[in-house]
Amino acid sequence: MISYLSVPRSLLLSGAFFTALTLSAAAQQSAEPPAAAQQPPAQLPAAGAPPAGTAASPSLPPGSPLLGRPAGSDAAAKLAPIAPPPIPAAPDKLPTAKLKVPAGFNIEVYAAGMANARSLAVGDKGTVFVGSRLVDKVYAIVNKDGKREVKVLASGLYRPNGVAFKDGTLYIAELSKVSKIEEVEDNLDNPPKPTVIFDKLPKDEAHGWKFIGIGPDNKLYVPVGQPGNNVLHDDDHGLIRRMNLDGSGAEVIARGVRNTVGFDWHPETKQLYFTDNGRDWMSEDVPEDELNRMTQVGDHFGAPFCLQGNIVDPEFGWGKSCSEYTAPVGLLGPHSAALGMRFYTGNMFPKAYKNVAIIARHGSWNRSKKVGGDVVIAKLNKDGTMKSLEPFITGFLEDNKYNGRPVDVLPMKDGSLLVSDDYNGAVYRITYGKQKMAGK
Repeated sequence: MISYLSVPRSLLLSGAFFTALTLSAAAQQSAEPPAAAQQPPAQLPAAGAPPAGTAASPSLPPGSPLLGRPAGSDAAAKLAPIAPPPIPAAPDKLPTAKLKVPAGFNIEVYAAGMANARSLAVGDKGTVFVGSRLVDKVYAIVNKDGKREVKVLASGLYRPNGVAFKDGTLYIAELSKVSKIEEVEDNLDNPPKPTVIFDKLPKDEAHGWKFIGIGPDNKLYVPVGQPGNNVLHDDDHGLIRRMNLDGSGAEVIARGVRNTVGFDWHPETKQLYFTDNGRDWMSEDVPEDELNRMTQVGDHFGAPFCLQGNIVDPEFGWGKSCSEYTAPVGLLGPHSAALGMRFYTGNMFPKAYKNVAIIARHGSWNRSKKVGGDVVIAKLNKDGTMKSLEPFITGFLEDNKYNGRPVDVLPMKDGSLLVSDDYNGAVYRITYGKQKMAGK
């Protein structure tokens, strides 16, 4: 059974103008890499690497994902990042009927009409907060009188992708800063403007959108991706840092991170696990995206020198060995765009799902035959490495085209699971057992 919501037309059109202005950003996330990254020394290509003479057109902006595309390849010439539709899909146009879940599970529309719905967080009173990347808004999904209502919580922001909640306060990560709104659930009808707590993040567009989270140590974790596909960069990029909840005490805790857009802490070991997207234009089949685990402050995860834990990068890996870096605990598919991940700690799903990592794979663009576009579960061995990767929600990808693109996952207090879809501007709810109408 699929439940739909009545969404005001103003929300369906919300962000359309801003999205139109930023659609080009989906295809060309520009940044300014250092000179060393723009002009790597001449080297012999490794097996599987693009042939010589792959330099992209000088008309491309620095940091564009099209930089490095192999010249003379008809297949490569057809590949480019996939822009979402300019407005969110109407509830009755969402692809729920095409989505498949394991036996006993149900999927329904939780809320719709949120342009470019991305990262998710939930408040103490059940409010679900939704960030965005290509529009200027953060949304709040409110349960009121048995129905769900979508509100624009904040607007005029720049790439407010990351959201996190703690003790009544919502934290929002934009391109170059982190802000907060205190007592947010008490002021949903008239929220104050966000207060900036940290504004020293780089302003590069490439991989500039942030996922944020609050760890068991009560600190805010903020990643900064590489400012381009695969580049040598300064010490302010390719990392994860943490800070106090007031923005003080910022410190770098991990390096060698190309671009993580999802992480969580294991419910038992409290170790940080995160997804990381592999580089483009090396091959359609390698490198694979990674599931990484941080066991100590200062871990280096290899980028841009070592890929997927066992491939020395053909451009920057000369003189390096993958043994110098922390290897991933699991691989998540080539160019699958593994993004949001959370450990499932609820009691609604069967026991086999307890403490598994649930991962949203946004789906590839740098591959002729698309992969990903699904939600998978990663089961772990006792030593914390990945035992298996199994499908959980499929159907977003059909006949090499996307019906939707999952971004983040969020376990709820009742044991259900929310999944965001930025392609359609919606959030879905996954339950197990007897089906119930949304909002009941």
